[in-house]
Amino acid sequence: MKKILITGAEGFIGSHLTECLVKLGNNVKAFTLYNSFNSKGWLDYCDKDIIKEFEIFSGDIRDLGSVRAAAKNCDIIIHLAALIGIPYSYHAPQSYIDTNIKGTQNVLETARDFEVEKIIHTSTSEVYGTARFVPITEEHPLQAQSPYSASKIGADQVAMSYYSSYNLPVTVLRPFNTYGPRQSMRAVIPTIIFQILKKKTSIDLGLLNPKRDFSYIDDTVEAFVKAIRLTKKHGDIINIGSNFEVSIRDTVQIISKLMGRKIKVTTDKRRLRPKASEVNRLLASNNKAKKIIKWQPKYSGQSGFKEGLSKTIKWFSQKNNLSIYNDDSFSL
Repeated sequence: MKKILITGAEGFIGSHLTECLVKLGNNVKAFTLYNSFNSKGWLDYCDKDIIKEFEIFSGDIRDLGSVRAAAKNCDIIIHLAALIGIPYSYHAPQSYIDTNIKGTQNVLETARDFEVEKIIHTSTSEVYGTARFVPITEEHPLQAQSPYSASKIGADQVAMSYYSSYNLPVTVLRPFNTYGPRQSMRAVIPTIIFQILKKKTSIDLGLLNPKRDFSYIDDTVEAFVKAIRLTKKHGDIINIGSNFEVSIRDTVQIISKLMGRKIKVTTDKRRLRPKASEVNRLLASNNKAKKIIKWQPKYSGQSGFKEGLSKTIKWFSQKNNLSIYNDDSFSL
C-alpha cells in the first residue's frame, strides 16, 4: 500500500479526492494550510469514520521545511495546493507567485530529494486563455490573461522542467471548470444555486456569454485516481474535461428549470474581469486522457451536465450544507 500526500487537501477537489482515496484503502496524508482556528477546511465536513482513516499535517506550501516534513516517507504526492480566486489575483498577484510557483517548486525539490515515485501536479484550463481553436488540445498555446493564470502557467512549466532536467516522475492534470458539492461561492454554479435557494427573483452575475466545459467533481476525482494507477509513464500534460460546452446564460436557464424557478439576471460590475482578461471560451479535447490514463467522463453531454447539476443542487439544498455559506454578496 502506497502512502499518498495530498497538498491542498482541505479544498474543494482535495477533500473529495482525500475521501475517495481513503475509501479505496490508500494510506493518505492530508497537507492543509495552518491557521489559528485549527480549521481543516472541507475535511472538517467529511464523514467521521473517514476522518479517522487519514493523517492531517498542517503547514504552509510556501515553506520548504513544511513540505519536507509533510512528504517524509510518502511514495506519491498529489499537488493541489494553490491560490485559485481569479478576482483576488488582480489585487494580490505577488501572493499567487509565492504560493503557486514557489510552492510548486518546494514540492518538486522535496520530491526530487526524497526520490518520490510519482508526482501529480494540478493545472487549470485557465492557462489556455480564450480558445484559439476547439476542442482545446494540450498543444494549444498558453495565454496568461490574469495573474492567476500566469502563476499556474509558471507552475506547470517548473513542473515540466523538473521532468526534463531531473527525470522527475511528474504528470500534469489540467481540469476544466470542476463543479459540485462544497465548491466556493466564487464559482459561478454555486453562486447561481445559492441565490435561487435564497428566494431571489433576480440574481447577480458577471458576463453571460462566455462558454465553459464543466466537469462534475466525481469525474475529476476519478481522473486523479486513474493517473495514480498509471505506471512507468511520466512527463505528460493531460486535459480533464467533458468535451461539452455551455454558456453561462444557458447554465442559468438549466439550473433555474431544475430548481423550478423563474429568475432574471442582473450584471454586477464587480464580477466582471478586465476586458482583455476575460476568457470567452473553453472546450476540452479529452482524447489524451482517454488514451493515456483510460479515463472518460461519466457526466458527459447535456444529460450528464444536468445530472451533475441535480446532485449539486440537492447537496446545497440541505439546510446544514447551505448554512455553511454565510453570505451571497460578492467576495474576491
